[in-house]
Amino acid sequence: MSSNKDFKRSSDKVVAGVCGGLAAWLGWDVSLVRVLYVLATIFTAFSGLLVYIILWVVLPQE
Repeated sequence: MSSNKDFKRSSDKVVAGVCGGLAAWLGWDVSLVRVLYVLATIFTAFSGLLVYIILWVVLPQE
């Protein structure tokens, strides 16, 4: 059985809840995850967008 941390978060949702779910899974603040994700996306030639879309599709809704 999976814990509540393995889902997209509808309460911390801006676009799809992926960063909110990652923040809950890591035990970090959601704002920190969003900033790190944006920086990682910019510095990896926007490949983070592909990762975001994949996580959006793969992660179940809370």
